[in-house]
Amino acid sequence: MPRKARIDAPGALHHIIVRGIERRKIFKDDTDRINLLDRLGKVLSETGTKCFAAHTDGAPKSGKIV
Repeated sequence: MPRKARIDAPGALHHIIVRGIERRKIFKDDTDRINLLDRLGKVLSETGTKCFAAHTDGAPKSGKIV
């Protein structure tokens, strides 16, 4: 059965989940994790999008938080 269309309205909140196939890890190391957070931060800044929370299944050693 197909998934219902997502609500895309101004001010709508979205819960986004990224998972590896068969729930495998999606980062090979902290460098990968930090790279994703850096790119996410750039996209959020460029688009003026708010991010209320982010979790990457283990904090990067640098302690960087988006």
